[in-house]
Amino acid sequence: MAAQVAEISRTSAAVRGSVLSLLRLEGLAVAAVTAVLYAKTGASWWLFAALWLTPDLSMLGYLAGSCWGARCYNAVHSYVVPGALALSALLLHANVLLPIALIWVNHIGVDRLLGYGLKYSDGFGFTHLGLLGKRSTTVPARS
Repeated sequence: MAAQVAEISRTSAAVRGSVLSLLRLEGLAVAAVTAVLYAKTGASWWLFAALWLTPDLSMLGYLAGSCWGARCYNAVHSYVVPGALALSALLLHANVLLPIALIWVNHIGVDRLLGYGLKYSDGFGFTHLGLLGKRSTTVPARS
């Protein structure tokens, strides 16, 4: 019973409809802008390819459990740290840091476009963009 209620509340609170579409389009916009800015830096596209999946190493946190996994994943898949890195690169004229920040932000944007949102401690599939994977079309009956 409690599991059914938790599942109903989780699915009813999930982002859906036009809001979900806007959030995914936002991810597309972020990915497109960062790709254009990256091209303007003149940095190697080999570097882009080599570093693009690096943020996903944060999923190793799930080896310590879903709570730690969500914390590690969210820390790396939030715009806060790469945004601070980009700002630092610009303020300090540290040209080597800006391409890294742009790759990182691009990765996050593509993840959001694909529906990989920030994680809840319930498990990898529970994100701020909704439940990952096959979605049930029926809501379990309440007892």
